[in-house]
Amino acid sequence: MAPETTNSATPSAATAAMRAERDRFVALAFCWAEVLLELDTDGQVVFATGATPSLIGRRPNDLVGLPFANLVAPMDRPVVNDMLTVARKRGRVDNMTLRLNGVDGPTAPLACAGNWLKELGGHYFFAFRVGGIMRAKGESSLGARDEESGLYAGDAFADVVKRHLETRRDAGQATEDERMTLIALPGYDALRGRLSDQAESELVGTIGTCLRANSVDGDTASRIGEDRFGFVHRADLDIAHLQERIADFTREADPEKQGVTVESATVDVNGDSVSSEDIANGLIYTINRFRNMKGHDLTLRDLSTSISALAQQAVTTVNAFKATVADRAFQVVFQPIIDVRNGDVHHYEALARFSDTAAESPYEQITFAEETGLIADFDFAMAQKVVEWLNRTPRNSKSSVAVNVSGHSVGSLGYLTALDTLLNEHLWTRGRLMFEITESARMEDLDAANTFIQRLRSLGYQVCLDDFGAGAANFIYLSTLEVDIVKIDGSAIRNAQKAQKGKAFLKALVGLCRELGVATIAEMIDDDRAFGFVRDCGVEYVQGYLFGRPAADVKAFRKSVPAHLFGGRVLWQGSDERTGDSLAGRRSAG
Repeated sequence: MAPETTNSATPSAATAAMRAERDRFVALAFCWAEVLLELDTDGQVVFATGATPSLIGRRPNDLVGLPFANLVAPMDRPVVNDMLTVARKRGRVDNMTLRLNGVDGPTAPLACAGNWLKELGGHYFFAFRVGGIMRAKGESSLGARDEESGLYAGDAFADVVKRHLETRRDAGQATEDERMTLIALPGYDALRGRLSDQAESELVGTIGTCLRANSVDGDTASRIGEDRFGFVHRADLDIAHLQERIADFTREADPEKQGVTVESATVDVNGDSVSSEDIANGLIYTINRFRNMKGHDLTLRDLSTSISALAQQAVTTVNAFKATVADRAFQVVFQPIIDVRNGDVHHYEALARFSDTAAESPYEQITFAEETGLIADFDFAMAQKVVEWLNRTPRNSKSSVAVNVSGHSVGSLGYLTALDTLLNEHLWTRGRLMFEITESARMEDLDAANTFIQRLRSLGYQVCLDDFGAGAANFIYLSTLEVDIVKIDGSAIRNAQKAQKGKAFLKALVGLCRELGVATIAEMIDDDRAFGFVRDCGVEYVQGYLFGRPAADVKAFRKSVPAHLFGGRVLWQGSDERTGDSLAGRRSAG
């Protein structure tokens, strides 16, 4: 028989075993994280390990006994209680972002995940990772992140919600305990005018972290617009309290302590009796309406409903749009693009106007068509109507008209086949018709898109790339897609006028295009100042309200070009409305 061990040795062996077990789990955790923290029920640190000296300038042992909130950067402290509350309610938090008090100020956003374990004294266990959020498999297909908030960008939100509902449904989990809430901040434009860039970024980041903390799965939240957000949450979340907290965030950030009010609309997302396609269309319909509400129209009361009702509204809208396209029940109007050298109209841009003035704006309807797979049919119908209009003008006329092709349509075999037939039947349109690629971000296969573009060019049709300069990806498009013209996005023009180095940037952009043999158009030129700015930067053509609003009769533009911008004299080219080489424009915004 082995000798009996002493009582004093037994605790030591047990303690050693426990420490070994703990060290094993800590080592496993470090496969994902750089810093691990254990908090007691009051949110104070009781254990810390990892790279805390390099991140926050303190050794792990020095953190023991400190309130966790003291380690968090000031702009993120308001969401600490959210994190702890969510962890306690759900047992864990995932895909959070948090900034700590670093050696030289706030750290970059750190990915954070954690558990609350009742069986371990109700303590919290958090892991922090440098380098951003740990993305779920397949997330890249759902779209980009908004850099300031860390939330999904608005275009991805419908897909995020749809995927979440489908995952729950496939797992046999009910969704009656979940809601989708849309949040708007009326008056945000005035607030941002009082904030520095850093203060605004910190405010949006705080709102984003708060919404992520309160969203299901910690990552079903989106920034839908500059001043609007959306997220999916549990039904028991106190939305009124959340609204007040966000209002508090804005007051704390505001140097005048006014802040803004917060409005919300909540949707019941229990869609067990609705198809995935109808759910997706209902979400797209609602989010687009929410995104495009302006001024006094920004009231969310009508958006509070159920996903089933939204789906039905979407079905009605889809059917109505299909009928509009089938019957060609829309009008084509035109807007001129002007040569900055002499004021000549260089071409006309074709835009759509729908007969039902009570319906959504053309932009909203076309955006909905793009999101729901209807745009290819509309793009072809638009091309047909423009060809019909051109056919009513003299064959020797030099009038040029632009027609648009959505990035969605570029990948549609049906559209490409129908368009090929149309052009073969009207060979005389060469030189008088061109195509502009809109929503180029929708193009998934750039090589296939370039094949389409080169076929049009080989047939004698110029091609323009719209919305250029609005994102870094445009340079990838410019290097991959061989086009004749790029249209510089209106927001890029406005930002260039505001930024200290904006003029130099725009000049460099125009210079690059010139070296590549690509012409440039500046859009949304609505006043003399903007016109002078882009002309100084070397832009060749301009478009905007300064030169005329969209009209069905192109003769309306004869007197709309301000002669004082061109030395007091505008050279209009006779009765045939000669416009020179063809260029392109946007389909619906004018």
